[in-house]
Amino acid sequence: MMEDDIRAALAPFNLGKMLEGVHAHDGLVHVTLAIRREDAEALEPVRTKMEAVLAAVPGVKNAAVVFTAHRAGPPAAGPPAAAGPRAAGPGAAAKPAAPALVDIKNIIAVASGKGGVGKSTVAVNLAVALAQGGLRVGLLDADIYGPSLPRMLGLSEKPEVKDGLIQPLHAWGVSCMSIGFLVAEETAMIWRGPMVTGALNQLMTQVAWGALDVLVVDLPPGTGDTQLSLAQKTKLRGAVVVSTPQDIALLDARRGVKMFEQLKVPVLGIVENMSYFSCPNCNHRSEIFGHGGARDEAARIGVPYLGGVPLLLAIRETGDAGTPVVASDPEGEAAVVYRAITENLLASIATVASPRGAE
Repeated sequence: MMEDDIRAALAPFNLGKMLEGVHAHDGLVHVTLAIRREDAEALEPVRTKMEAVLAAVPGVKNAAVVFTAHRAGPPAAGPPAAAGPRAAGPGAAAKPAAPALVDIKNIIAVASGKGGVGKSTVAVNLAVALAQGGLRVGLLDADIYGPSLPRMLGLSEKPEVKDGLIQPLHAWGVSCMSIGFLVAEETAMIWRGPMVTGALNQLMTQVAWGALDVLVVDLPPGTGDTQLSLAQKTKLRGAVVVSTPQDIALLDARRGVKMFEQLKVPVLGIVENMSYFSCPNCNHRSEIFGHGGARDEAARIGVPYLGGVPLLLAIRETGDAGTPVVASDPEGEAAVVYRAITENLLASIATVASPRGAE
């Protein structure tokens, strides 16, 4: 009944077709409104008032109302009576939204052109390795459709809400947040793009991240709305692209690199995952997916090669068990490799100027 209660609370605003989506789960409410871009500034007071009204609904712990504006167009029929200032005229520019996560020194995206290359495993172990180095580290799971960090981090409890902000969970020295903490593991997130973008915005702006040295953002595979929204709403220091050695994976990795270039986000380097397999019995090395393709690709396009991660049983076992290998087996082969990649990443970050306004 929570969604019905939310719609009833919004009824006095006469939203009509502007109300694009309502989602409520475990006291966390997310509402999306479809508006014209040029009306965003004038409707901002209404958005704020809606959040206050929703926060007063019994059972609501946190409420977020976000705008989605796909294109300019005629005003929506029946605009809210409480809209406040008159909407800007046609062609007027909306005031840009303030960047999110401003108290974080370095926001690093971990991306891949395709799924199945082990990107989330790399993101988790990089974050833990950075924390082991004494940095204040956060880890944001931006894959709304397929969150995997709760399982990989061994976290299953629900986050608390204090003073209107969701409190991140903590594991292995890292502050963590994922949509997977808010919904059951088996829940299928059957959401359209605007709802996904709004959920990502909520995870960025309504979580008490605090001051961090590094926030690692585990992006979903591909080059879609989530990647674009992150680049637009935050001051990304750079991106790490994860690939496997075979040509078909490298084709997708190239698309990922090109996407960040178009978004003016520096590519901090490429990681070759599943680089080779060493037999645990005879130590014979097999290059199952080929080897060195990511290194050659990095050299070809002029970005750093951060290192190659071998295909090891321990990495899979610790990921499934929620005990990242760099923490559970710090002297093992995989941990040594991940720490070397982390050192190369820090060196690459040092060569990139801070985004304007990030310091």
